[in-house]
Parts: sequence; structure tokens; C-alpha cells
Amino acid sequence: MREYTAREAFEAWQAGSVAIVDVREEKEHVVTRIDGVPLVPMSELEDRLDEVPTLLPVVVICRSGARSARVADYLNELGGRPEAANLEGGIIAWAAEGLPYSGETPR
Repeated sequence: MREYTAREAFEAWQAGSVAIVDVREEKEHVVTRIDGVPLVPMSELEDRLDEVPTLLPVVVICRSGARSARVADYLNELGGRPEAANLEGGIIAWAAEGLPYSGETPR
């Protein structure tokens, strides 16, 4: 499975070459979020799989990169869709890189 750094994911997302999906839980998302990135919580993924973009490769993000790695593996195992990749370090790395987000600084 491919892993993106926060900067690589941001630049690819801005260029329109990847989609980003946040798999944290709603209570985490309310506190800190990346505007324009859809939330599909890992706990609801199977029921909301149709909300995960299928036209572009997907970079999956969570708090630190652990849950998103599991989700990316799962999406890749499903097949029939573009590659899913993990955002290394999650939203913590995103914020540390100084990339745009709303809410509190993630910890």
C-alpha cells in the first residue's frame, strides 16, 4: 500500500489527482477537520462504502495513520476501484506541516 506524506497528499488533492477521505469518528471530526474532505467513519465504512470516491485514487486519513492504513488495505482488497493509500501520520502530520484545517490543533 502506498503512503503519502501530508504535503504530497495536499498537493495531489489540490491538483485534482486524488480524493481524500477522513475515517475518524464524528466526535473527532467536529473538533478538527479538513474543509472539503468527506467524513466516512471507519465504524460505518461498510454501510457507507458508496460515499468513498471511486473515480480517483483515494488517500485515507485518520488521527495518526493507523486506522487509515487498515481502511486503505480494506479498500484495496475489495478491488474494482482506484488505489487507496494511507496518509502517513494522519491529521497530526497534516497540521504539523502547516496545511489548512479548521478547529483545534490535533493531538
